[in-house]
Amino acid sequence: MSGSYDDSVGVEVSSDSFWEVGNYKRTVKRIDDGHRLCNDLMNCIHERARIEKVYAQQLTEWAKRWKQLVEKGPQYGTVERAWCAFMSEAEKVSELHLEVKGSLMNEDFEKIKNWQKEAFHKQMMGGFKETKEAEDGFRKAQKPWAKKLKEVEAAKKAYHAACKEEKLAISRETNSKADPALNPEQLKKLQDKVERSKQDVLKTKEKYEKSLKELDNATPQYMENMEQVFEQCQQFEEKRLRFFREVLLEVQKHLDLSNVASYKNIYRELEQNIKTADAVEDLRWFRANQGPGMSMNWPQFEEWSADLNRTLSRREKKKASDGVTLTGINQTGEQVSQPNKHSSLSVQSNTVQSVQSSYNPFEDEEDTGSTVSEKEDNKIKNVSSYEKNQSYPTDWSDEESNNPFSSTDANGDTNPFDEDTPPAMEVRVRALYDYEGQEQDELSFKAGDELTKIENEDEQGWCKGRLDNGQVGLYPANYVEPIQ
Repeated sequence: MSGSYDDSVGVEVSSDSFWEVGNYKRTVKRIDDGHRLCNDLMNCIHERARIEKVYAQQLTEWAKRWKQLVEKGPQYGTVERAWCAFMSEAEKVSELHLEVKGSLMNEDFEKIKNWQKEAFHKQMMGGFKETKEAEDGFRKAQKPWAKKLKEVEAAKKAYHAACKEEKLAISRETNSKADPALNPEQLKKLQDKVERSKQDVLKTKEKYEKSLKELDNATPQYMENMEQVFEQCQQFEEKRLRFFREVLLEVQKHLDLSNVASYKNIYRELEQNIKTADAVEDLRWFRANQGPGMSMNWPQFEEWSADLNRTLSRREKKKASDGVTLTGINQTGEQVSQPNKHSSLSVQSNTVQSVQSSYNPFEDEEDTGSTVSEKEDNKIKNVSSYEKNQSYPTDWSDEESNNPFSSTDANGDTNPFDEDTPPAMEVRVRALYDYEGQEQDELSFKAGDELTKIENEDEQGWCKGRLDNGQVGLYPANYVEPIQ
C-alpha cells in the first residue's frame, strides 16, 4: 500500500498480532475482498441462471419431440393421453425454470450489483474510497505509537551495544593485569575505558527505560484509536455479511420450487391424468374402431349389367381412389380375375408422384429437421414411425417380392429415393460463442473458429456442419454467423 509511513521503517515485527506495526493491513484488505466477493456471488448466480435457461430449453425440445412421436405412434386412447401428460408437465416445468432464471438475473443479480455500487466507491487513481479511509485511520492511530516504538528499539540497541562494550573493556583490563609487558600508562588507559563503558551503560539504560516508559504510557491511547478504526471496519463488513445472508435467502426462495403452488399443481394434475388411463376403455375403443366392432359392407349378389357406367363394387372404388384407372373392360361375361388378357392398367397413384418429387412417404416431416436427441432415437422412430391413422390395403397377396414399399422400407431402414435428394449448399460460418458438444454427434468449437455448414437449420434450431479437420456433426444455429 501507498500508506506505509517512514516511522515504521526498520521496526521488526516480532509477532503476528494485530497490534504490531503494519498488521492492520489485513483488516484493510478485507474491504477489497468484499468487493471481489460481490463479483464472485454475481458470477455464481449468473451461471446458475444460465443452467436454468438451458434446462428449460432442453425440456421444451424434449416435450415437443416426444409429443409428436407419441401422437404419430401406435399408442391410443387414455394411455396415450396419460403419456402425453408427461410432455405437458415438461412444458410447464420449463416455464417455471425460465421464471427462476428471470428472478435470479432480474432480482438477485441486479440487487447485488446495485448494492456493490453503493457500498464501494472507486477513486480516480485506483482503489476504493472506503479502503483509503480505513488505511488512513489506522495509520493515523498507529503513527505516534510507532514513533515511540522506534525510539525504544533504538535505545535498546544502544544499551545492548554499551553492555557489550563494557564487557569487552573489562575483559581487556583483566587480561592486561596478567601481562608484564604492559606499562602502567597503558594499564591506566584500559581502566579508564572500563570506567567510561560503565557510564555509557548507565546512560543508555536510563534512556532505554525512559523511552520504554513513554511507550507504555502511549499504549492505551494507541489501543483506543486502533479499536475505533477497527470497529468502523467491522461495521462496514457487518453490512456486507448481513446483505449476503439476505440475498442468499432470496436466492433460496427463488430456487425452491417445492413451495410454489403451481409446481405442486403440475404433478397433482400429472398424477390425475395417469390415473385416468383405463385399459378396459382403451380396449373397448379399439374393438369399436379397429376391430370386430367396425361396420362391414358384406358382399351381396349383384346382377350383371351391360351398362358401361355400372356402379363399381367397393373393391373397385378403392382401387380407383388409389389411382388405378380401368382402360379396358371385359364385356363377354368372363371373370374380372383375368385382367392381363382383357385390360390394361395405368398406375397414377400418389406414391409414384411422390417418387418423382423425391419425397419419402415413410419419413416423418420432423426427420428433415431433427434435433440431436431425435437422431439418437432413430431406433424409436423406426419402430413407431407409422401414423396411427394410416390406411391399410383392403386386399392381400402372398406375392410381396415386387413391392417396392415393403416393411423394411416402411420402417426406415432403407430409402430407395435418397439418391434423388438434392445436396445442401455448403456455407462457411464463424462461431460467435464457445460450444461444447453434449453428444457424440455434436461438434465442439471455440468462439472465432470457422467451419462449413452442410445442412440448413431445422425446426429445432440445429445445423449440420463440418470442421476443418473433417469431423461432421450438429451444432446450434444461433451460435454461428455467415462469413461475409
